[in-house]
Amino acid sequence: MKEEQITLTIDGIKVGVKKGTTILEAAKQTGIDIPTLCFLKDINEVGDCRMCIVEVEGRRGFATSCIQKAEEGMVVHTHTPSVLEARRVILDLIISNHAKDCLTCTRLGNCELQKLAEKFNVQTIEFPGEMTKHEIDDKSPAIVRDFNKCILCRRCTATCKNVQQIGAIDCIERGFESCISTTYDKSLNDVDCTFCGQCIENCPTGALHEKESINDVWVKLKDPDTYVVVQTAPAVRVALGEEFGMPIGTNVKGKMVTALKRIGFDKVFDTNTGADLTILEEANELIERIQNGGVFPMITSCSPGWVRFAEKNYGDLLEHLSSCKSPHQMFGAIVKSYFADKYGIDKNKICTVSVMPCIAKKYECSREEMEVDGLRDVDYVLTTRELARMIKQANLDFRALEENDFDFPMGEASGAGAIFGTTGGVMEAAVRTAVDTLEGKSIDKIEYTEVRGEKGIKEATLHVAGTEVKIAVASGLANARKIMEQIKEGNSPYHFVEIMACPGGCVMGGGQPIKDAKTRASVDVRKIRADALYSIDEKSVIRKSHENPVMKELYAEFLEKPGSHVAHKYLHTEYGAKEKYKID
Repeated sequence: MKEEQITLTIDGIKVGVKKGTTILEAAKQTGIDIPTLCFLKDINEVGDCRMCIVEVEGRRGFATSCIQKAEEGMVVHTHTPSVLEARRVILDLIISNHAKDCLTCTRLGNCELQKLAEKFNVQTIEFPGEMTKHEIDDKSPAIVRDFNKCILCRRCTATCKNVQQIGAIDCIERGFESCISTTYDKSLNDVDCTFCGQCIENCPTGALHEKESINDVWVKLKDPDTYVVVQTAPAVRVALGEEFGMPIGTNVKGKMVTALKRIGFDKVFDTNTGADLTILEEANELIERIQNGGVFPMITSCSPGWVRFAEKNYGDLLEHLSSCKSPHQMFGAIVKSYFADKYGIDKNKICTVSVMPCIAKKYECSREEMEVDGLRDVDYVLTTRELARMIKQANLDFRALEENDFDFPMGEASGAGAIFGTTGGVMEAAVRTAVDTLEGKSIDKIEYTEVRGEKGIKEATLHVAGTEVKIAVASGLANARKIMEQIKEGNSPYHFVEIMACPGGCVMGGGQPIKDAKTRASVDVRKIRADALYSIDEKSVIRKSHENPVMKELYAEFLEKPGSHVAHKYLHTEYGAKEKYKID
């Protein structure tokens, strides 16, 4: 059935749109830009900020274009003197109750409020008035919440509630006292927050940002008695370039390695190698469950935001989680044991730094379980954005840097390790190894497209060595909840499930370069970054984790075999139920 079309006029331009289209969307189709602040396509379409107001002929007052539906024959004006003056006043009022420390804000140069202030030539504040003052919440190991920079757009609460279905934050109080806070006005550290960081990605200002570790890492780098090793996750290399004006999805691995070496890291390794290690252990664990009647489904434990969600909401179902640590934690443990012993380095003087696309990795590395013999697996986690800041601090011209390779031997990885950074990638990598092991031979099928794509929950059935294996991939915590409720009710048909806290997987992690609302609405950032990782896999000589020669050497010299006692000591852990809310 053909959709009904209507015609309206915007700034003298006639435009035909389907019935139900908003004025904002109709204007976009004509190439007319209407400013927005609170609008987040499909997530937060509430018209709170009023920056998108327009005039409609024959009607009193202004129309809020992000929620006002276009009508047949409607005549709209987007930049009359009265509209521009009203927007300027609205912006003035928003800024009047906003912290003015822009020069020291992490969002300097990438703040939507700052861009609008420039666009509307706001040079003075006409309505200074009284400012609300709030204590900064920095108790969490991952996220800092500074309400003094909040503009009450509610994009963070909509993301937490509508996308992730957590609801850790919401608007409290009324009128001038209104603010975004948590249950009992507690720290994010003490409520049901999973530290996924999706709120940060959607915040237009600096009201939410990662807890920085940059200065701590610089201190270690300057200490001649500390041997500093850095590893970088797969999703970082296809996003870091965006912080330097390069196209979305550009693979900057070579320049990134060079930058890290110039900054002063003693060794620059690849977390993809850790991903290969994770696959060998995880695939072995899955096979053991299949052959010995273990608990099903087995669920991946690579995503710390997902693990925290499970611990707080499904503490009685944790036996379903794989006991494997995540790739960077495994890698950190190996650096402080096998690598240190093999190359005669005092493991007590090694500092391990992980560059991750994920905010929750900061929380993960601080967990008491993530250590062996009193040594932390990973000492510090930097986000993609933090690494970009360090490169700028080092005064490096990133785009002009030559390309280098990761250091040997822990920099050699398979294509399977690369695709860990996108939803379905962990599953596909694990299946490649599990199928070969169960079949007892190398299988030609490499790509499992059934688990690729942006669908929230993807399913497939594999026929392996006479056994039917049902698998699923869930992206985002709202979809994780669906999987867990199915398990709770005893209706889950799966053997193996991959869950990533962030919708789209690590390429869209909370520590990745932040894109403004207009970019996110018009460009499929997830697909572009994911395609870049699949391209790395396709071009790799080795595309199965168990065929990586580094893995063969590591097991022969140290770990013995997947699932061995030694492997469990360094590469596995346990998870436990946690209180949803910490109440004093």
